[in-house]
Amino acid sequence: MNCKYNSWWLKLFQVCALLSLVNAEDFYKLLGISKTATLKEIKKAYRQKSLEYHPDKNKEEGAAEKFAEINRAYEVLSDDEKRQIYDRHGEEGLKQHEAGGGGGFGGGFGGSPFDDFFGFGQRQRHDQEQRTPSVDIPLELSLEQLYKGETFEVSYVRQVLCLRWEMCMKPNQECQAPGIRVKRQQIAPGFVQQFQQHDERCVAPGKMWLNNCSECPSKTETEKIDLTIDVAKGMRPGEAITFEGVTDEKPGYKPGDLNFIVNEKPHKEYHRDGDHLYKTMEIPLVDALTGFSVTLTQLDGEEFTVKIDDIVECDHVLRVPGKGMPRRSGRGYGDLYITFEVDFPDELTPTQKQQIREILSGKTQDSSSSKSDSEL
Repeated sequence: MNCKYNSWWLKLFQVCALLSLVNAEDFYKLLGISKTATLKEIKKAYRQKSLEYHPDKNKEEGAAEKFAEINRAYEVLSDDEKRQIYDRHGEEGLKQHEAGGGGGFGGGFGGSPFDDFFGFGQRQRHDQEQRTPSVDIPLELSLEQLYKGETFEVSYVRQVLCLRWEMCMKPNQECQAPGIRVKRQQIAPGFVQQFQQHDERCVAPGKMWLNNCSECPSKTETEKIDLTIDVAKGMRPGEAITFEGVTDEKPGYKPGDLNFIVNEKPHKEYHRDGDHLYKTMEIPLVDALTGFSVTLTQLDGEEFTVKIDDIVECDHVLRVPGKGMPRRSGRGYGDLYITFEVDFPDELTPTQKQQIREILSGKTQDSSSSKSDSEL
């Protein structure tokens, strides 16, 4: 009984020892995923890696330690709160959070300087976290693309923090925020003057960058990420397709947003206002007087016919229901408004003028009737 009990504790100690070997290696690289990976991608990568390094299947030296690291990486990245803390403060910051019971930072340490070093002690600082600049990129789209919707695969190049950037920081309580250093100077017994100055070495509250640090000489490195842009049907000019937190990284800053701003190209036939389309057509005078039909092509290539039997006045506007742009709400379509411009002939012969006058005044019918009566 005692042997079994001791054996169980021995196994537990071995597991704890393995977990303690989890070092600061980047969790994303451990799983072979990007920092923008979705939960589905994280789970898929974890299954592959855990099968590869499972101690029951992989007997190579170091496989068990690697398996423990992979489990730790998945535990963190599959939890939204832990992942956010890890992305902002690294593994050391995550350990501080977990040591404090996960209910906020600083409460478990009695307000020690270590709280200020990681910026966990004051909620106000967290709320005022600075961001790198957001980036707006114009997205030139044709009216056809906005009508049908479209998907684009694009690449974006940004600057990301190097793997061991946290090794290049040292505690400095004079650093109040990125680029801001507050110094105190005693000017008389019991009187201290406090003044603020700009210092690029301050990268976060309580953190100062070490110059010429071999672990991360340039602070950042270039990374190319692949993005999928989904253009929804009926999107309007000026709308933004936003990817949150994917612009340049910088110590002490949260990455800004990448915005693709919809810009609508001019169209040779239609112009747009909201969900409605507008078109101007020129018709000859004979069609305006006698009626006509015309076949039009929608922006998706489908054809439809408009038939008019009434007399069309100059600048008459015809509303064709449901032939406009897809509504942004996703329910139905706007309308098409056609403005007709009547093309009058440049000149008429005397005979043509007389015939038109007779037709419009009704004299031709009266003359025919009189002739028939006289013949009788």
